[in-house]
Amino acid sequence: MPVVMARDLEETASSSEDEDLVNQEDHPCIMWTGGCRRIPVLVFHAEAILTKDNNIRIIGERYHLSYKIVRTDSRLVRSILTAHGFHEVHPSSTDYNLMWTGSHLKPFLLRTLSEAQKVNHFPRSYELTRKDRLYKNIIRMQHTHGFKAFHILPQTFLLPAEYAEFCNSYSKDRGPWIVKPVASSRGRGVYLINNPNQISLEENILVSRYINNPLLIDDFKFDVRLYVLVTSYDPLVIYLYEEGLARFATVRYDQGSKNIRNQFMHLTNYSVNKKSGDYVSCDDPEVEDYGNKWSMSAMLRYLKQEGKDTTALMAHVEDLIIKTIISAELAIATACKTFVPHRSSCFELYGFDVLIDNTLKPWLLEVNLSPSLACDAPLDLKIKASMISDMFTVVGFVCQDPAQRASSRSIYPSFESSRRNPFQKPQAFLLGIIAFQS
Repeated sequence: MPVVMARDLEETASSSEDEDLVNQEDHPCIMWTGGCRRIPVLVFHAEAILTKDNNIRIIGERYHLSYKIVRTDSRLVRSILTAHGFHEVHPSSTDYNLMWTGSHLKPFLLRTLSEAQKVNHFPRSYELTRKDRLYKNIIRMQHTHGFKAFHILPQTFLLPAEYAEFCNSYSKDRGPWIVKPVASSRGRGVYLINNPNQISLEENILVSRYINNPLLIDDFKFDVRLYVLVTSYDPLVIYLYEEGLARFATVRYDQGSKNIRNQFMHLTNYSVNKKSGDYVSCDDPEVEDYGNKWSMSAMLRYLKQEGKDTTALMAHVEDLIIKTIISAELAIATACKTFVPHRSSCFELYGFDVLIDNTLKPWLLEVNLSPSLACDAPLDLKIKASMISDMFTVVGFVCQDPAQRASSRSIYPSFESSRRNPFQKPQAFLLGIIAFQS
């Protein structure tokens, strides 16, 4: 541990009692890392937002840890950080440990990040989260590595540029097809068509072959929201959270063309179906297989009871996630080298939306920037609070007052030592490091 850093830690002690507390290796909110185990890293606990335990808060308070939230409103993030002793600073402040923002940062802001500061986006993450960029990246990988290896998206066309190609495919398969704006979310602007004349070409849109053989549960269509954390693009390190959400349509599925305009049948977005009079919510967080939102594990248990090979299914889902991120790896890694001064400065939580067809093949629908952390039901809070807490633990916040300046030497543990953390199990598992070792 650098001498200056050790001196800083000693000088910031508010009392000898707090100093003794922080030095206890068994404190639930401290993980000691580094060659001599003298770098304290914060461990987060989801239950802290309910217990309001002062013993948990005292670590963040003792080191004056702080955060700022910019261009977004996440009550869950704010609650978890506050429960761990962080205090919120003004959006214009430069003294913070975490900047949580709803949009990308400008390059000049990324260049100013100190080693102890973190932000929840990588530069050029839109290579994954904009539908047109994602499509182009996947197509490029299909051309390079073979169509079959990267056949993770339904056949798709970018209009108006590929309108002629789309009409040619339409003449062979009249659909239905699904139309999506290139930069929207929550089901906005999405609709089904069975004739090219129904498409408005006033803006860039994607038209994809509609998957008309979705896997159904009780005759309802559903998709799965998975939470994927990337902590580095060079080397590439990917985590998949072990829990997710299965989101159901509110009208029983029917392939008939007369129902093509029924969004409550064909779209699975929560933001769409919550407006349906048939939407069913559940007020018990321990009941995970009732209503229009299930836990992913409850969905997998149901499929297993129905004789489905859920182990193979999840292996295919993991493969889809890795290949999706690989498609944008070079562009994002290059941007990081150009704009980000420290490898540990950025992390990203992506929301992968996946549809499973009746052959158990998973299809990528989209990748969401800043996936919703709203907790409209107890099950949301149960899953998302644990997920965010585990994410913050694996990201690794060094207990350092952001107003102090660390020495020029690295205050962070080596890459190998940073792999030894409690985030990996039981709540999440490492999906890939460098060569995607499992």
